[in-house]
Amino acid sequence: MIVDCALYTRGVRQHRLDDVFAAAQEAEHEDGFVWIGLVDPSADEFDALAEGFSLPELAIEDAIRAHQRPKLERYGDLTFAIVKPVRYVDHAEVVDVSELAVFVGHRFVVVVRHGDSRIPSRARQTLEGDAETMALGPWAVLHRLLDLTVDQYLEVARSVDVDLDEIEDQVFGSVPGEDHAERIYRLKSEVQQFRRAVVPLVGPVHRLASGQVPGIPGDLQEYFRDVEDHTLRVADSIEAADNLLTGVLQADLAQVTVAQSRVSVQQNADMRKISAWAAIGLVPTAIAGIYGMNVRNLPIADTAFGFWAVLVVIAASCVLLHRAFRRNRWL
Repeated sequence: MIVDCALYTRGVRQHRLDDVFAAAQEAEHEDGFVWIGLVDPSADEFDALAEGFSLPELAIEDAIRAHQRPKLERYGDLTFAIVKPVRYVDHAEVVDVSELAVFVGHRFVVVVRHGDSRIPSRARQTLEGDAETMALGPWAVLHRLLDLTVDQYLEVARSVDVDLDEIEDQVFGSVPGEDHAERIYRLKSEVQQFRRAVVPLVGPVHRLASGQVPGIPGDLQEYFRDVEDHTLRVADSIEAADNLLTGVLQADLAQVTVAQSRVSVQQNADMRKISAWAAIGLVPTAIAGIYGMNVRNLPIADTAFGFWAVLVVIAASCVLLHRAFRRNRWL
């Protein structure tokens, strides 16, 4: 659906346009440009725009379907860009990715939004308060969209770094053996989502900053270079975060393995002690069991000192076994 369609001349908003077919003609007549904003349009809703502004079919298909990779393409005098704004949901540690499809022509700019991003509305609001920049035309809109998007990238990168610090503190400062692999893996997955929004945009922004795309006003060229610098900084930050998460995950798994090994060693030691005491207890049990049977002619059973002799044998056997186990470090 079309959320706004307005004519701008000399950087000033003139009026809202309800007739999309006449928008291009009016922009040419008034020596200005038309800015059209849409949200999740259908193919039928795009038909009027496609006819009125001669939009290429392939670009329209990408704009409607969404879930495209960030890119910059030229169709004759038309420039088509895909940009992915992001925001970080801190309490859930989730990177929420939206998508913008931007058509930049000589007298128009069409912005198609998929998702909850407020970048288009913020861009329109700030540019309408800056007539000098708005007077530079549709390229000023594309620059502002990119600038605000990359600013969001920087904010998300800072939030990810904060969570990385928390994870490092948990892994290296918590109770040994406590497993944080699930949280680390979840954050690593979100960083990959972030990477897919940022890294493919580096090439297109470089083309805009280096003058490879015709039609960009000279006054905007240096601003695109500033956006490129910030984009590269975020890409480096993502790479560093991903490498750090990999290292922290390995360290966490190593700590868990060491803790499990310690538990296993302790369990083996406990089992040896239990087995040793069981063996010591088996001797008096066996002797008492034999002499407790109602059987005649057992050695020394019928003598006056037989009971004490049996006790001495039991005690001596237990002492010898105890010393043997101590010598072998079972006790």
